[in-house]
Amino acid sequence: MKSRIAEVLKLKFEPVAIIWSDEIPEGAKQFKKGQWGCVIWMLARAARGEIVAFDREHYGCQGGATGLGFGNRYYDFIGGIEGFCRFLSTGFKGWKEEVLEKIKDELRDELYEKMLNGERYKKSPELVRKFIEKLPAVEIQKKYVIFKPLSKVEKEEPVVVVFIANPHQLSALVVLANYSRETNDNVIIPMGAGCHQIGIYPYREMSSERPRAVVGLTDLDARLNVRALIGDDVFTFSVPYSMFREMEENVKDSFLEIGTWTRLMKYV
Repeated sequence: MKSRIAEVLKLKFEPVAIIWSDEIPEGAKQFKKGQWGCVIWMLARAARGEIVAFDREHYGCQGGATGLGFGNRYYDFIGGIEGFCRFLSTGFKGWKEEVLEKIKDELRDELYEKMLNGERYKKSPELVRKFIEKLPAVEIQKKYVIFKPLSKVEKEEPVVVVFIANPHQLSALVVLANYSRETNDNVIIPMGAGCHQIGIYPYREMSSERPRAVVGLTDLDARLNVRALIGDDVFTFSVPYSMFREMEENVKDSFLEIGTWTRLMKYV
């Protein structure tokens, strides 16, 4: 499957198709069972030409499993939901520190420090609980979530297409997302993990009468994790497949063929 958008924007990396399936492609890369990993690592690998797959036993971390659509897996976090609420906010210090001490030798030093002192991405554990309650967590009815370079998609129909774009390209994608709409708010940037922003948030938009695109990779940890693979100057732009087709059809005769964009292209 080709993308006219990718061609005219001169994207450095392939758009990535997210596919739900009961079959895993031959040779697909996976995390090992129980192995910690960042889903956005795998997105970067797919954008560089590989095919990767996830299931309910191979997903990298609880946030990754949740973001991919394997239910709300934060209940599996150390200390359960409350443990995750502490982790994302003020940490385990002063709250069940003994739980951490029992597993300290199993944790990377960096992770231990994060869990003890908290990531501080939310002001309080109570606000993290509200954050979790508002996540559009879902249990997809397929065994696998597959990331595949769009050019390698043949008969399958993606559920979401993810672009990896620099600021100029992202700006063009935002304009294109609104180009044929009566409304001006057809792109959102919800707070969440990088995997939430390419997974469950775009999944939610799939069932909307007016699907919106989701800008992502505002997750600081994900940015740090993949900077060596895709650089420091990119974001994700994820669209439900129906919106992808709409945007593809709108390239012809649009601003992408004349005017300011053609001048800006030399800086892409």
